[in-house]
Amino acid sequence: MVLLVPHYRIAEAAGLLGVSDDTVRRWVDGGQLRAQRDSAGRLVVDGAELAEFARDQARSTPDPSGVGRSARNRLVGLVTEVLSDRVMSQVEMQCGPHRVVSLMSTEAVHELGLRPGVLAVAVVKSTNVVVETPGEA
Repeated sequence: MVLLVPHYRIAEAAGLLGVSDDTVRRWVDGGQLRAQRDSAGRLVVDGAELAEFARDQARSTPDPSGVGRSARNRLVGLVTEVLSDRVMSQVEMQCGPHRVVSLMSTEAVHELGLRPGVLAVAVVKSTNVVVETPGEA
C-alpha cells in the first residue's frame, strides 16, 4: 500500500498557517517555501514540507512561570472567561489562535486569581490528547 502525501493549494496552505494567500505566495516567490504545479496547473505545496515550514515558523509565547514540568504542551495565553458555581469552574483561555477550556475546582480558580485578562499557562499532558483526521466527503 502506497500512502501519498497530500498537497495543498495556496489558499489551503494560507488557512492552515493563519496567514493570507499573498503571504504564502511571497514565501514561495522568495524561496522560503517550495511549491510546484499539480496536474491541473495549480500551484500546490507538499504536505510534509508545509508541516516542516509550519513548525519552523511557529513562535510560541515565552512561558512566564519558570517551572520545569514533564508536560511539553504549554500554551501561554489570556483568561477570557470564568464560569463558576460553588464547587467547579470552567476557565476559558485564548492562547494565540487557540481557544482552550479547562474544568477545575472553584477553589483553584480563587487560589490562582483567575479572571478575564489574567496571563496564564495551559499545560496539556499528551497522554490525554485525541488526534483526528478529516473524514472523506
